[in-house]
Amino acid sequence: MRMIVDRDRCEGHGLCEDVAPRLFQIDDDGELVVRFTGDVPAGEETRAGQAVRICPVGALRTSG
Repeated sequence: MRMIVDRDRCEGHGLCEDVAPRLFQIDDDGELVVRFTGDVPAGEETRAGQAVRICPVGALRTSG
């Protein structure tokens, strides 16, 4: 599973970081930092899905 981030839509609410802190971080400038490259790390798929569903602006989605 891959995570697709629409950085233009992201408003830095940080809800993704709340549900998936191993995957996402909001930096000091309010910018989203994805904490992995490539596929979502094993065991984090459920949290990735939760992050997609909780994002209030639809900036996250998964593929595969």
